Amino acid sequence: MTLPATQDHQDSRLSLLKAWLQGHAAHHALELDSLVPASSDASFRRYFRLAGKAAQGNGAATLIAVDAPPPEKCREFVQVAELLGAAGVHVPRVLEVDFDAGFMLVTDLGTASYLGALTDAQAAGDTRAARTLMRDALDALIRWQLASHEDVLPPFDEAFLRREMELMPEWFIGRHLGREVDADTRALLERTFALLVASARAQPQSFMLRDFMPRNLMIAEPNPGVLDFQDAVYGPITYDVVSLLRDAFLSWDEEFELDCFVYYWERAKKAGLPVDADFGEFYRQLEWMGLQRHIKVLGLFCRINYRDGKAHYMNDLPRFIGYARKVAERYAPLRGFAKLLDDLEGRAQEVGYTF
Repeated sequence: MTLPATQDHQDSRLSLLKAWLQGHAAHHALELDSLVPASSDASFRRYFRLAGKAAQGNGAATLIAVDAPPPEKCREFVQVAELLGAAGVHVPRVLEVDFDAGFMLVTDLGTASYLGALTDAQAAGDTRAARTLMRDALDALIRWQLASHEDVLPPFDEAFLRREMELMPEWFIGRHLGREVDADTRALLERTFALLVASARAQPQSFMLRDFMPRNLMIAEPNPGVLDFQDAVYGPITYDVVSLLRDAFLSWDEEFELDCFVYYWERAKKAGLPVDADFGEFYRQLEWMGLQRHIKVLGLFCRINYRDGKAHYMNDLPRFIGYARKVAERYAPLRGFAKLLDDLEGRAQEVGYTF
């Protein structure tokens, strides 16, 4: 089990990381005094930036030191980085790694994130700039999917899909809203989950990053740089496409979404990926796949809050309720779930959680 991210634990990890970096300082011209936090994420991984020089690079640069306390996935990060690089996707290059300690030194893709650039583009009404960035990302995704092989990455199978969705009744309904999951609610959830699992498993399967979203993409050359890929699996081909457009931090109008989805679908078909030949069916698959993810996220963000003490993710619950309701209302087999969401929002307001 992962240790709680207490301050004392983090400080002791930081001391160990500095000692480990000291052993590589000469080879990479590391300036240990320059070490500063770069970012953190929803897990217990932390990232630090420091001045240094890539082993095969020229001139001064900054590098990223990664603190990924076991059982965080250093081995998987290295494996997937190699797969992505071989597929022609721009990712950090691993310079040093200690799998047992959970430390890595990797090249730095910079500080210009897709999230920042797309937020600015939205604020300025610059659809053209946003579209260009999204198309770069979708082209990179297609390159990754074209490299797919079965039995290389863990399967995103029925058990995996169900385990993710069960986070919602446990953490969102039970813990966050304080509501018992009664027999009627359980039966409705089972019917909904079964539909979504069947749709996901019936789709063509491919390499899948799981966290392919603007927060994990960097503006780089070649564009984009891709981060946070250690959880990659082999699963439904629509998963990463919908993750990119229906994100925790940005929402798009339907016209922009459709433009991006059609762009991907046409390019994927041309490249020989096995997307459904009928766009209407592809779009349904994509929407139902997105709903599975959003059900998971409703529970996941609550777990991160109550278990891990990271409250800021809760601010995005209303966005995911909105995504989920829109899809559930659009398709007759899912409308019972839409009614459940309405009921849960009413409960949220009763107990003081504003949506």
